Amino acid sequence: MAHDTSSDSENEIIGARAKLFGHEKPIHEVLGGGKVADMLLWRDRYVSGALLGGMTVIWFLFEIVEYNFVALLCHISITTMLVLFIWSTVADIFKWKGPQIPNIVLQESFFHDLASILHKRFNQLLPMLLHISCGIDLPIFLLNIVSLYILSVIGSYFSFVNLLYIGFLCMQTLPIVYERYEEEINNWVSDIIIVIRKNYRRFNKNYLNKIPRGPVKAKKTQ
Repeated sequence: MAHDTSSDSENEIIGARAKLFGHEKPIHEVLGGGKVADMLLWRDRYVSGALLGGMTVIWFLFEIVEYNFVALLCHISITTMLVLFIWSTVADIFKWKGPQIPNIVLQESFFHDLASILHKRFNQLLPMLLHISCGIDLPIFLLNIVSLYILSVIGSYFSFVNLLYIGFLCMQTLPIVYERYEEEINNWVSDIIIVIRKNYRRFNKNYLNKIPRGPVKAKKTQ
């Protein structure tokens, strides 16, 4: 009885279910597992909400009001100095406690965690890009090329500030959405990859394998 290789390949494709960040890694660990991960996953709603509100205000001022960066920085400094001056004057009159700089304006560990995550992800991205660019997995290579082209077309319709803001919104929404609907998203991604691999193997069988190739010359041994 002949062995059906096409059936085996189909079963191999279907059996390879994708998981975006590895089978054992939760999204919190992928994001570094520190204060940055807590912020992106909205573990501290006040900090995450304040950051989102601040970025929204900055986007509104630059994109909608069309503020110049230097002018905006000067106006913020002037407003801050006026508020502190009024606060200090009123405090002297009513014998209140004057304005003081908090001991920790922004925790140093936050920037350490953020830099560590960026460094780690960058080191992981370079070997991944090299692996994809070598064409070892042609469907994934083609999918990345098409995705980058679509992103470049979309990016041509947005300003740099809009792209930064959209990227920030994705950072604050996609991780928590993935954490809540991890199984559904993994199944959806797996279905897409399975369809791509099936179509590629069909294309390879029907067209690429039928392209005539010259005989392979054996290497001369000295």
